[in-house]
Amino acid sequence: MTRPADRPTPDRLLREAAARLDRRRFLTVTSAAAALAFGVNLPSAHAADAELTPRAIGDDPFTLGVASGDPTPESVVLWTRLAPRPLEPGAGLPPAGSVRVGWEIARDERFRRVEQRGSARAHAEFSYAVHVDVDGLDPARTYWYRFTVGPWASPTGRTRTTAPRGHRPDSARLALVSCQAYEDGYFTAYRHLATEDVDAVFHVGDYIYEYGIDAAGGDRHYTDRTLPAHHNHETTTLEDYRLRYSLYKNDPDLQAAHAAHPWYVTWDDHEVENNYAAGIPEKNQDPAPFVARRAAAYRAYWENQPLRMPRPRGTDLTLYRRVHFGRLAQFDILDTRQYRDDQANGDGWQYPTPESDAPARTLMGAAQERWFAEGLRRSRATWNVVPQQVVFSRRRNTTAGPSKLSMDAWDGYPAARERFLKAVDRSGVKNLVLLTGDVHVAYALDVKRDFDDPDSRTVGVEFVGTSISSDGDGEQKPSNWTTLMAANPHMKFYDGRRGYTVVTLDRHRARADHRVVSHITRPGGTLSTAASFTTEAGNPGLHPA
Repeated sequence: MTRPADRPTPDRLLREAAARLDRRRFLTVTSAAAALAFGVNLPSAHAADAELTPRAIGDDPFTLGVASGDPTPESVVLWTRLAPRPLEPGAGLPPAGSVRVGWEIARDERFRRVEQRGSARAHAEFSYAVHVDVDGLDPARTYWYRFTVGPWASPTGRTRTTAPRGHRPDSARLALVSCQAYEDGYFTAYRHLATEDVDAVFHVGDYIYEYGIDAAGGDRHYTDRTLPAHHNHETTTLEDYRLRYSLYKNDPDLQAAHAAHPWYVTWDDHEVENNYAAGIPEKNQDPAPFVARRAAAYRAYWENQPLRMPRPRGTDLTLYRRVHFGRLAQFDILDTRQYRDDQANGDGWQYPTPESDAPARTLMGAAQERWFAEGLRRSRATWNVVPQQVVFSRRRNTTAGPSKLSMDAWDGYPAARERFLKAVDRSGVKNLVLLTGDVHVAYALDVKRDFDDPDSRTVGVEFVGTSISSDGDGEQKPSNWTTLMAANPHMKFYDGRRGYTVVTLDRHRARADHRVVSHITRPGGTLSTAASFTTEAGNPGLHPA
């Protein structure tokens, strides 16, 4: 029998798998390697792992806080990850073994009315992460939860289940967030978000960034601490990605927002590498090592998010999913990164060509497109909300003549966008709301049936949330503000500061409040509302609130 100390590490297994691949086979096995990342040393395979004592743990293991996610009317996932020394490789815990972690969920913050309690095993194979899928809860109810290990107790988290499927609640409030480059500034927006009254947070990508972070924390300019040197290189291995999540989740503002609200998360590109497409790395790179890198990044993502255990199906690790807030809203959370065709015309902002306009090009992949269309067809919700990654609406960057367009956004996949809009048409859905991230600015846009015709009917609205920190403090009117507002009449709002968006849905209208922070390159930024817009149920189109 293989002893725990002799087991090959996941990083080693993934590197060896990649080394056996040639370029011809690369694209057909990329996702198989991702499945390998989740199949290496599953906890159930090592239930007899030696259980660590409090002395072996040594210090408070709850340095990364707590989180909850993917709530339904009856259930929610509770998360924590044990890390006594979070910024060190291994986080201060042995490379083999397990820890028994107690958990409880209650109807009150003081835990006088405990609803359920139990224990879970945190295994070294999954970086001592804990995912507890608590079932049998009451719908539309607020709960509090916590974890314990030996003499240590975690911070208390607050979560909430959704409304039952057949019920139509009066309203729902949610927050849209994305893009939080640690090295670009403080997560001040999250400190403010923690105090908002929202039912859930939707994170639509770029939770981490893969670039190296210097000893001063980049533009945070630390003077009271020095980050270890191993953070100052690009993430490529499983250990790299685990350390990067530890650094981010060690941030107190991010911890506060996770502890305050349940989250639904999906990824974009920087959780792996900038502008990768399915199994294809960024341009001018050898694709073969990317097999192991993407698999490692996907595994670390699941370890560090309040997600249910993924169930690989063939070559997919499915992250897209459907959520219902009773009959008030259906949320179709998309993955526009894992299944897309490579960006056309060399990526970036380019003039459209036959390559970008090819009718077979996809951003979602055929299976996800079918799933999305069928979900719309079956929807009976007042609002159909689509949290997704990249800007859906047309963005011209000139007021006259042909315009370059973003090849990484839906503009670079016009045939895919047309299939999306046809699915909306065929379903009869009237109240479409897209929630988007990626571009580090806030937009409010009318979604036109034909973006080449300004008089085309409006079929929905798109709220693009700005970044939490990526690109630093930003400015209210970036240098291209006048041009973009003039060149895109369906664009009703554009702001380049950091922050988040609060979306309120009721039976008659949807409202978006774009919150902005005064600054994030130093602590203490203040919060304000830059603009608010509404759209009426049955009458799509944005109006200032």
